[in-house]
This record gives sequence, structure tokens and C-alpha cells, in this order.
Amino acid sequence: MATKPLQRKPDWLKIKLVTEQEAGDFRQLKQMMRSKTLHTVCEEAKCPNLHECWANRTATFMILGDICTRACRFCAVRSGMPSELDLQEPERVAEAAAQMGLRHCVITSVARDDLQDGGASVFAMTIRAVKQRLPLCDVEVLIPDFQGDERALYTVLDAKPHVLNHNVETVERLSDRVRAKAKYDRSLQLLARSKAYAPKIPTKSSIMVGVGERWEEILQTMDDLRSVDCDILTIGQYLQPTKRHLAVEKYYTPEEFAQLKEEGLKRGFRHVESGPLVRSSYHAREQKEAAVRSLESASPTEQSL
Repeated sequence: MATKPLQRKPDWLKIKLVTEQEAGDFRQLKQMMRSKTLHTVCEEAKCPNLHECWANRTATFMILGDICTRACRFCAVRSGMPSELDLQEPERVAEAAAQMGLRHCVITSVARDDLQDGGASVFAMTIRAVKQRLPLCDVEVLIPDFQGDERALYTVLDAKPHVLNHNVETVERLSDRVRAKAKYDRSLQLLARSKAYAPKIPTKSSIMVGVGERWEEILQTMDDLRSVDCDILTIGQYLQPTKRHLAVEKYYTPEEFAQLKEEGLKRGFRHVESGPLVRSSYHAREQKEAAVRSLESASPTEQSL
């Protein structure tokens, strides 16, 4: 059972005030999303960076409905047994991305363990639809583990997203406590398979801190991700969405996040985004561009590894 946080949120977790322009843009975009019966993880997961990202023409669409078959103890998305599978959704996502003028479109989903392929075919349809409508827009996918089904993973990769993202979320010791049904080793295996099958597609993962991990365990998680050649890492502060969720065990300082970024870069990640309010898709476009520049400048020996 969750307990109360150990302390109040520190000052560095305060979100800057939203301008009238940003608020107006948000209301307009939200209305457009609702008119197309679309969901964004930005809203469902109560992301603190929503207004900034939408203003910068980056958005994270959540496909396959808004009910997740898993009940992770850190996540604000509703859990239960989904009843919908909307095959027109990919086209509506593409329409919305075009209306928003997106330069970087992130596509994620609830976990759909009730579907044979975990929803991989709908991911592929959505990637292709967005790329057709917006040829210059980068498409990043943040996928579930598909219960280890490699054919489902390859279905997504065959649609050629610009970034393949799958989050380990936390350190190995805490994985079973924090995540529902997901397995730490299975997540690493997914990232390894992605790199082996489509080596030119950058891979990405995320760690949230503050759920009881130790510093050395964070570093070990970095090493584990680099062992499967993960290119991009994001690190952010866990914030308790409701009293029913895991409590915050520690608030990391900006200085500690800066140290973690240094540790990540030292280990060979192409890009590390680390900060109190960082989420998986925060500055996603900049992350992708930095990783691609790094990959392109890598020596032939590095590229063949």
C-alpha cells in the first residue's frame, strides 16, 4: 500500500506558468483531439511538459484505446479489460498530426495483452499513415513488450519508424514491484532484437528515479542498456499520480540529474536527457537528431558493432 511522500515537492519541480498563447493553443488542440476521439499520453499520464511540447509541435498519441490490460503501480492510465479495436484510428492520428503541423510525432499505446499481436499491426498502420501524410515528420514509437513476441516487434520495425523506444522504467531489483507483467530481461531482449533486426533505427529507453533504487543500481541499469546497444536514454523524477500509486521515496536534485547525464554519456549513449521533469518523449525531436548525428559521425568500426 502506498505511503505518503517523505517530503514536499522541492522548488525545482514547480512547473513554469503557462502563457495565454500556450493555454489557447492547448484548448484548441484538445478540442481537435476530442473531435477525432483520440487520446494522448500527454494528458492521460498527466505529463508536466504538455504545454511546452505541444507548442514545439511534438505530441504523443496513445493508440488502441485508453484502457490498459496492465496495472503498473506508477502509471495514471486507466486499467481494465478493453473492448475496442478501432482500425480507423491510424488515419485519424495522421489527420491530427497534419492539422497540428507536427515535426516529431510519438506514437505509444496502452498494453493490449488481449490482442494476438499486442496491437503491433495497428502501430504499423499508424506509422505508415503519419509518414504518408507528413513525409518530413519524424515518427517515434514507444511500444509495450508485446509479451516477448518477436514477430510483433518486427511488424512495427518493418514500418520503419525513425526511433524505437521501449522503457525499462526502473532498476532490475524493483521491476516486478513497479511494473505489472513486464519483465526486466524481456525489455532488454526487445531492445537487443530491435538493434539486430533494424540496426539503423535508433533505440531508446527511459528510467524514472525516486521509487527506492540505489545509485549503483541506476548505473548498472545504464550498463545493461548499453550492453544491448541502446542509443538514447532519458532519466526523470517519478511523481506519485494518486494516493493509490507508489509513493516517492526520494526527490533527486538537478545536480544529481546532471551527474547521471555525465555517467550515461561516459558509457556511450548517443544522447542522454536527464532532469527532474524529463519524461520519455521530452525533447524527443532533439534527442533523435542528436542520436542520428552521433551515429553518422561514428567510425566504421563503431557502426559495424
